[in-house]
Amino acid sequence: MKNKIEQIRKERGILQDDMAKAMGVSRQTISSLENGRYNPSIMLAYKIAKYFKMAIEEVFVFEEEEL
Repeated sequence: MKNKIEQIRKERGILQDDMAKAMGVSRQTISSLENGRYNPSIMLAYKIAKYFKMAIEEVFVFEEEEL
């Protein structure tokens, strides 16, 4: 799953550390999310979207796997 977290965060001038504290996760978690190494739980995805005042679909790009 791809996301726009880094782009949105930088556009708004938010530091990884500040976002991590607001989400209750580590800075490393935010970094891993931004680099696509970690997919968030649905609850964390919801919290991130709410933090940005956006819909989940605006932050996260869900790609269907080919069968």
